Amino acid sequence: MMSTRRIAFLSLSLLALPFARPSHAQGRALAIEDYYRVKTVGAPQMSADGRWVAYSVSTRIEATNGDSSEVWLAATDGSQPARRVSPVGTHATAPQWTDDGRLGFRVGGRAVSLSPAAPDSITENPIVTPQGGPSASGSRRASPDGKLLAVARNMPVTKHDRAYASDFERRHEERFRGSEFDWLDFQRDGQPFPVPNRVDPEVAPPEEIFVAPRGDNAGQGQPLTHLGLRPSGIEWSADGKMLLFTADSGYRDERRYGSDAIYTVSLDGAAQRVTNDRNYDYGNAHFSPDGRWILCTRQLSTDAVIAQHLDHGGATDLVVIPVGGGSERNLTADWDYLPTNPTWSPDGKYVYFAAGVGGTTHLFRVPSRGGAVEQITKGERRINGISFDRGFSMMTYTVGLTEAPAEVYVANIDGSNERRISHANDAFTSDVLLGKAERLRFKSKDGTPLEGWLLYPYGYRKDGGPYPLIVSNHGGPHAADGYSFDFKNQLFAAKGYFVLQVNFRSSTGYGEKFLWGTWGAWGTKDGADVMSGVDLVLSRLPIDRRHVATIGHSYGGFMTNWLITQYPDRFAAAVSGAGVVNWLSDYGTADVARTKETEFYGTPWDERARAIMIRQSPLTYANRVKAPTLFINGELDQRVPYSEAEQMFVALKKNGVPAKVIQYAGMPHSISGSWNVVHRMQNELRWLDRYLR
Repeated sequence: MMSTRRIAFLSLSLLALPFARPSHAQGRALAIEDYYRVKTVGAPQMSADGRWVAYSVSTRIEATNGDSSEVWLAATDGSQPARRVSPVGTHATAPQWTDDGRLGFRVGGRAVSLSPAAPDSITENPIVTPQGGPSASGSRRASPDGKLLAVARNMPVTKHDRAYASDFERRHEERFRGSEFDWLDFQRDGQPFPVPNRVDPEVAPPEEIFVAPRGDNAGQGQPLTHLGLRPSGIEWSADGKMLLFTADSGYRDERRYGSDAIYTVSLDGAAQRVTNDRNYDYGNAHFSPDGRWILCTRQLSTDAVIAQHLDHGGATDLVVIPVGGGSERNLTADWDYLPTNPTWSPDGKYVYFAAGVGGTTHLFRVPSRGGAVEQITKGERRINGISFDRGFSMMTYTVGLTEAPAEVYVANIDGSNERRISHANDAFTSDVLLGKAERLRFKSKDGTPLEGWLLYPYGYRKDGGPYPLIVSNHGGPHAADGYSFDFKNQLFAAKGYFVLQVNFRSSTGYGEKFLWGTWGAWGTKDGADVMSGVDLVLSRLPIDRRHVATIGHSYGGFMTNWLITQYPDRFAAAVSGAGVVNWLSDYGTADVARTKETEFYGTPWDERARAIMIRQSPLTYANRVKAPTLFINGELDQRVPYSEAEQMFVALKKNGVPAKVIQYAGMPHSISGSWNVVHRMQNELRWLDRYLR
């Protein structure tokens, strides 16, 4: 059920806001060549004393098809302007502060560090992940006093050499060129094919945690744990007497999707499983400052959803658990959003976390003993990459907006005294006039409140037009559009297009009922949501209803395929990127069978699920399509294999509808690399211009 707070938020305005006329009095229109001018600012890290912020600045390099990254340092009080501290001409990444107050980062394969007081004095200094920083299986974690290191290492296993009946058999086996696999989880998008067999101990051996004095070769000697698992998220307690980690006890079972439990181990080797409800998946575990409690995220496991035949995916909540195990205190039971990246305040009284609300992302906090959730940061924007000082008096983050690339800001812990400290894109934004997106609030056909954004074309005049419209659909489906800079959409607007984005049902940021609103019928209600947005803007603005296109990638590609089959007279062109057209074929060829087993209620050999898959497959209705469609896929896409686009392309060509395929060599589901991205934008624009102009 949606909380009262959630309903109140939505009821503020159920109708579209008045359409204002953007001004284009100054600045030139964005050009595709500007793609290489936009800098990406990220990874802000605040020093423990709150005096400094380090962050990375990346620039796309056309000549190399790669990026060049620098590390910058800024004073939080503005007493000194931000300056680059990484050496000229080097590729510097991963800024982070070490326990002794130095700024560490990587230059190529080297770990270096410097003092903020003498930023020109860079020294070799291997970076050890500090307490409170990210960790993963195999990472090195220093104890709070810096005297010990905890390391997760592979344990030795007995390897079995293959036996051959004869030299003749051996020679022909050694000559084989190809792939062999007999395990279920054989593919994962973006990874070599086939992926390693996690069921085989020789391939994925168990790991144990070793602890040794800092400076010694941790891992040589006797392990601290003897669980035969693969621990991750290792963290020390504040007193250095206990370690916390998560692990999946059933990771060898290839028919399970798995779920992590929380474990502790003391320095005498006494290990305990803290969580025992196997219906839940736990993560982001952190000791409280006093060492008595464990904070974590908890969500219903995929296996539980399937076994219980649920019509929803369950809530994601923040819970607090006694270190010795016991009753779990749910801090967000009455809060209808998805909390992420939780962390304790130093006094243990509050838990701070980030979450998306509609098209925004903000910082929140909740009392650790229970109580109401409080929003800290405000505004129509997205706050990302939050980092705090040691005393939680200050914080830093990037601010995402529609009309400008992200930059770094600092503020007091309560959100006051906010100020921008990076200016990486000032030259770009002072030269180019970027479009502003207007926020829309409206209702779908069945009365469901919706939110969307409309980006106006460059040089828009109320008495001009009629203008063409591009409907841009987000992926996921459990994701959301909102306040973030999108170069491609800005380019479309610069070329004279309106661009509409709708956060249709299944989007995040609108409560659980909305999130799971398309269960069992992907495309039906969410497709109607998109069309309600289209009807709204057509009724209010000088848009040519004969010149409307739909585009999108991944779920946005599926949505595009769905819209042109269900509303064939409404679209004059389409661009479908990596979109499913046949859920039956997708089940066995994609790396995410779980989406069908949960939200489609089963497998293709289950009668009910099979009927849903056929009913919700765009290929079923391919004979209806009228819109000329461009299909875009990565050659090695294992999330939505190229065969999906191929099926729809053949169907359209058989029915006399113009269609084209662009396949990017060596690319997985996410088509990357500046050359590919620019080529794709050029060809999408050419296709849309051809059929909408």
